[in-house]
Amino acid sequence: MPFEISSPAFGNEEAIPVKFSCDGDDISPILTWTEPPTGTQSLALIMDDPDAPMGTWVHWVAYNIPASTRELEEAMPTLPELSNGIKQGYTSARSTGYHGPCPPSGTHRYFFKLYALDTMLSLSDKADKKELLAAMEGHILANVELMGTFNH
Repeated sequence: MPFEISSPAFGNEEAIPVKFSCDGDDISPILTWTEPPTGTQSLALIMDDPDAPMGTWVHWVAYNIPASTRELEEAMPTLPELSNGIKQGYTSARSTGYHGPCPPSGTHRYFFKLYALDTMLSLSDKADKKELLAAMEGHILANVELMGTFNH
C-alpha cells in the first residue's frame, strides 16, 4: 500500500470546513495516513499557504511524530511538546501549534505535507519551517501531501 495522507474532514483539493478556520473554532482537523516506508523513525508535518500575499504563510509545524502514529487527532493542543513526544515548531503567527486558514481575500490553498524520516530530530524549542526543512535534509524517505482550500 502506498504512503498516503488524508482527512475525514475534507477531501484532497476540497474546501476545509469553517470549524478548522479563524471563522470557526480554529482547531486542527483529523489527519490520517497509511503505513510509512520501512526504516521510518519519525514523521514531520508542515501546513502552509503559498497563496498568502506576503509569501508562504506557515500554519503548522510538527515533528518527532512517532513512526507508529497513524493520525493526528482533531483539536491537537498547541503546546511546544506533547505527552507523546510530538514537538511543534513556530508558525508565521510566531507561536506553536495549529493556526487555521484565515485568508485576507480570495480562495487560498493549504498544503498539509507529511514527511517520513529515517531519524528523530533535535531542534531548538523555537524551530520554524526553515529549520525543520534544513534538519530533514538527507533524511526524507518519502513525503505525501493533502491540499485543502478556504475562502471566507
